Amino acid sequence: MAAVTAAKQTCYYNESILFFYNNSHKPISETWRTQDYIVVSLGLTVCVFIILANILVMTAIFVNRRFHYPIYYLLGNLAAADLFAGLAYMHLMFHTGPWTQKLTVYQWFLRQGLIDTSLTASVINLMAIALERHQTIFTMQLHSKMTNQRVLLLILGIWVVATLMGLVPTMGWNCVCNLKKCSMMAPLYHKDYLVFWAVLNLVSFTIMVVVYTRIFMYVRHKSQRMSQHTTQVKHKETVVSLMRTVFVILGCFVICWTPGLVLLLLDGVTDDTFVLKVEKYFLVLAEFNSLMNPIIYSYRDQDMRRTFKRILCCLCPRAGQRGEHAGVHFNTLDQEAGRNPKDDLITMTQPNGTQLVLREAEDLQNCTET
Repeated sequence: MAAVTAAKQTCYYNESILFFYNNSHKPISETWRTQDYIVVSLGLTVCVFIILANILVMTAIFVNRRFHYPIYYLLGNLAAADLFAGLAYMHLMFHTGPWTQKLTVYQWFLRQGLIDTSLTASVINLMAIALERHQTIFTMQLHSKMTNQRVLLLILGIWVVATLMGLVPTMGWNCVCNLKKCSMMAPLYHKDYLVFWAVLNLVSFTIMVVVYTRIFMYVRHKSQRMSQHTTQVKHKETVVSLMRTVFVILGCFVICWTPGLVLLLLDGVTDDTFVLKVEKYFLVLAEFNSLMNPIIYSYRDQDMRRTFKRILCCLCPRAGQRGEHAGVHFNTLDQEAGRNPKDDLITMTQPNGTQLVLREAEDLQNCTET
């Protein structure tokens, strides 16, 4: 009886990765195939765009004081999470295919843990932003009254939870000591953990759907009531813009995440080898969500879009030499509210004598300073 118990507790940390892949019947290519080249090339391309887009977002939030509010801090943290996701996925691309069998058990856990941490952080950030918008809109506020300390604690909590989720398999919830429960998609992961992770993310998605649905219904109701007493065209445009943003957010999340989450559930509850044929493509699709987040949450903001242009202009030597943009100074919202619109206009005389009226000249920074 003691021998049987000891056999059940046998762990295989010293075994090679090939041992676990053979146990799960997941093939590892010994040479580079066309499929491997396609997946790696596509993955690296997506990673480059993810990294550049999120660096641009983080830079814009840092340099523009108009964005120094809780919602933008959360957007900045979302960009940081997506940036980390791009780096983690790039690390995966350089440790996949024929390179996989050269990894040790702990190196494999690191590879997968980075992905789990980054993607979990992105999902939790999306949910935090949804809850923040829900609180501000229902209290008729433009920005949340959360202090910087609370926002910092919230961001810290997001990363703590995401890191713990990435460490859970390494800390013991794996199949190294129970080979019968090994996943096919992730041969060292316990099937129960994959089901848990997939369900947790689906619950987060459901919460987002409920929150944004409530926001949509509330804003639509307020818009109908206001339209009976006033003709504020700008308010109606804001409502329409919000409705479009909601649909884009939910649609992007469903398209990018649902296939992968369903695949994880299938891997956890069945032994169908179909999951192995499409897993890499679904992983790339899920990673696209990290690329879309900066576009959806930031690029639709006119101030953010304007800041993007100024940052990119500063990186363009020709624009700087022409002096197209000089003297960037980002005002706060309070300063914007008390500013005379006429102050935004300056007159410039061309060499041919023509006068040009320019707007927002005071918001431009000298990109040619050395």
